Amino acid sequence: MSHKLVGAIDQGTTSTRFVVFDEFGSIVTLHQIQSVQHYPHPGWVEQDPFELLDSAKACMEHAVRKLNALGYSASDIQSIGITNQRETVLVWDKLTGQPIYPAIIWSDGRTVETVQKLASSHEKGKLALQHICGLPLTTYFSAVKLRWLLDNIPEVAEAKEQDRLQFGTLDTWLIYNLTGGVNGGVVVTDVTNASRTMLMDIHTLQWSEEALQFFGIENLVLPKIVSSSEIYGTIHDGALYNIPIAGCLGDQQAALVGQKCFNQGDAKNTYGTGCFMLFNTGNKPVVSQHGLLSTVAYQFGKNSSPSYALEGSVAVAGSSISWLRDNLKLIDSVDQLNELASQVNDTAGVYFVTAFAGLFAPYWREDARGTICGLTQFTTLHHIARATLEAVCYQSRAILDAMNRESNTPLRSLKVDGGISNSDLCMQIQSDILGIHVDRPSMRESTALGSAIAAGLAVGVWKSIEDLEQVNNKGRSTFKPQINTEKREHMYHGWQEAVQRSFGWTSVV
Repeated sequence: MSHKLVGAIDQGTTSTRFVVFDEFGSIVTLHQIQSVQHYPHPGWVEQDPFELLDSAKACMEHAVRKLNALGYSASDIQSIGITNQRETVLVWDKLTGQPIYPAIIWSDGRTVETVQKLASSHEKGKLALQHICGLPLTTYFSAVKLRWLLDNIPEVAEAKEQDRLQFGTLDTWLIYNLTGGVNGGVVVTDVTNASRTMLMDIHTLQWSEEALQFFGIENLVLPKIVSSSEIYGTIHDGALYNIPIAGCLGDQQAALVGQKCFNQGDAKNTYGTGCFMLFNTGNKPVVSQHGLLSTVAYQFGKNSSPSYALEGSVAVAGSSISWLRDNLKLIDSVDQLNELASQVNDTAGVYFVTAFAGLFAPYWREDARGTICGLTQFTTLHHIARATLEAVCYQSRAILDAMNRESNTPLRSLKVDGGISNSDLCMQIQSDILGIHVDRPSMRESTALGSAIAAGLAVGVWKSIEDLEQVNNKGRSTFKPQINTEKREHMYHGWQEAVQRSFGWTSVV
């Protein structure tokens, strides 16, 4: 009996997974490997490019062995999708395929001075390129990190001068190596990842000469921009040899697709290492006036029209829980945080602004730093645990408020996924703070599912978006607000006061 399965490489900040789905979006099997982040200086975050690649390969091999044990064959996998942490920058030697520097991760904050220098060179400051790429100048995006590498790492500048430098985001690195590397590997990036570099014109879906000149990299050869759903190449070796790689989406766009937010006005929030809310704006980009990002949501096929989204990004979500566990040793696990937080009904006035490397949307303050306000002798670990969960929810509220100001119709329901969404307590807090329904699917690997959908559409596993109606549609949970408007606004006012107190710390010596 033949089966139509689709595989997905989900290369996130803290782990890599290979997930195999059936035609209904159910998980057949998966394998996951944790990733290691390196922090060589305060605010710096790096990873080993080969470790990221090897983890993807190892996950595929292990998942295929599990698949075989279940009675399936590797040949049942029709295609493979890739989804990845966005904005992360890699540079390697085109002649050897060897990385020249560690991967600089999306949340890395080393480029504050680079941002200031670039912003001061243009009359519009940090909005210099917003009309082209939909993004403000911040430490977040890929081109700023590339500019830092060229200015500070002699080996990178030398490779560029000698025309040996290959720049790419993580999708480019994975596809290049999985399709052969120096032996004919394909050098591409999809429109969603390209839209996060600050180098692509989101209107034309082509690299922008003006943006390249702004960053001083106009003579650098960049990856070919492709759609999110087409065959890029085939796996070069291993258990999945010759199976096509046919889908590619940045992780947050993949979650939007996995949640089937295909209609204008649909929105989702993913709670992972960071927290990312995307709002589908249809077939035209909307330039935000309230601190949000304009981005490409997806493009299904090289000749199809793209869909766009507004996005609000929170730098620290799940990583604040990791900080409590790994740095302060206050908890042993995420489950323990939930258990502690559930022992109290509120934070007793404690607010935790988790601005470890500044604040993203809608604040965009690189000078903000982590701040805990409202401590008294009454405060316990239970209150701090609850304040950690609430911090994620308050930052999501700030983004939702900005999205509501951008749109004509306020959002009434939010689809959620990601690790923290497994917490019933956190999702109830989120509903309370937002004042709207929070809708959670039973299968919450939405990011991997989104890239699988893109790959499946490319090879005909699903003929169209309409065929996806029965995909991951059962067992959804809905959380409804349980507090009144007065209490909600009182709590949120306290958060806004705490955020103000987090500003300006990088100027303190």
